[in-house]
Amino acid sequence: MAILSDVKKDSRFRKTKDFIQHGSTTVMSHCINVAYTAYYISHKLNIKVDEEELIRGALLHDYFLYDWHEKSLENSVHGFTHPLKALNQAKKDFELSAIERDMILNHMFPLTLNPPRSKEGKLLCLADKLCATKETLRGKNRKVV
Repeated sequence: MAILSDVKKDSRFRKTKDFIQHGSTTVMSHCINVAYTAYYISHKLNIKVDEEELIRGALLHDYFLYDWHEKSLENSVHGFTHPLKALNQAKKDFELSAIERDMILNHMFPLTLNPPRSKEGKLLCLADKLCATKETLRGKNRKVV
């Protein structure tokens, strides 16, 4: 919660609640769900990670700040292009570690070709897919914050 509070402070993170990610889940709720899930998996499987980088990277992995559901040619390839857009937006508001940059940029593997290099990035990939599937199938927003 302290890391989430720091990310919300003096940034545009609150804008993520204005955009839908999967089903009716907001980008903010999705990112928080992914951060909790990645953290939970790391603890359950006793995977040693930098917890702050894991949580920050997960919170910022979809920091693209636009509605990708609007019909446009650019949005039709959102799955392939949003990691770089999210990274560029996050770099405007935050100082990011190399691990956090790698997590954000490579979280869509295998849709995008580059796998994450860190344990934190691999956990983010797994948690993101689990949460996206659950949110899409559920179709309704589960309030996290």
